[in-house]
Amino acid sequence: MTPNPADGLPPEYEECVEQAYFFRTFRERLAENLPSQDILGTIHEDVLPSTRLPMAIEFLASDMKVTGRMSPGFARLGHYFTPFQTFVVQQAEDDKQRLTMPVALLILEREATYKSQGAGKETTRAGLFVYQFETIARNRLGYDAGLTSVKLDPIYGPDWSAYVELVRRSAGVIDFCDLVYLRSTQHVLDERRRFPNYEPAVPPIFGEREGRIAKASRGRDPLFLFAALQRQLSYPEVPRVKKRDDVDVQIETLTAKVRELETRLRMVESEFRGQFDPTQFGKPEGFRDVPEV
Repeated sequence: MTPNPADGLPPEYEECVEQAYFFRTFRERLAENLPSQDILGTIHEDVLPSTRLPMAIEFLASDMKVTGRMSPGFARLGHYFTPFQTFVVQQAEDDKQRLTMPVALLILEREATYKSQGAGKETTRAGLFVYQFETIARNRLGYDAGLTSVKLDPIYGPDWSAYVELVRRSAGVIDFCDLVYLRSTQHVLDERRRFPNYEPAVPPIFGEREGRIAKASRGRDPLFLFAALQRQLSYPEVPRVKKRDDVDVQIETLTAKVRELETRLRMVESEFRGQFDPTQFGKPEGFRDVPEV
């Protein structure tokens, strides 16, 4: 039975659950080599019709027929999809980025799942921000554009938006562990042990446990902080891009290179005999469309 607001859950719960299902199903059907347009053309029928997602999917399907991409549709549906979701899809569709669409969809699936599990909880913002920050860092998507999209997410209030902007300007200059610890309840408690009347200039936005973990991780690679928060506080884990190790592709590439060498050798032999005719060789077979390893 699907929970609803009457059961004590906010309205966005159902939307987040269906979004997670949409991103997961889309990714699974892509793995079956189905075209994205065909997937969008039918997947809206699988989604819970009481949510707004089916209409959003139908719009994406029609828009993709015109643009050939999904990200423009995400951007036009800014009242439904968040700027960060749009940003991730844009990066996956950018040939210059290493982020692939299957990994991008898994990123969005885990984000939506985490939102549904913590719908209405203040602590969700901390976990969500760390997840989004790690996504940007791990995939080298660019702090400036990435954190700007994070700041515009409607789940964050004024305090959080100001903090995200601070991180955007400080990323790469100030240790991320310090950025977390100094805005935590743990930092306030530590200062009050020294100065009982201490009051922070800005309110803490991370909890005591986050602050304690960040304090213990200072001076270390932020990846240790991310991993500790995932273990200790069940923060969502960012998918990692796996290095491609497709034996079939490697064999196919080597075979094509051997054919190329054989063709060149025949050309040299023909030229040596004075019988060279370039038209008899044509273009090397099977070499043009071989994917890179």
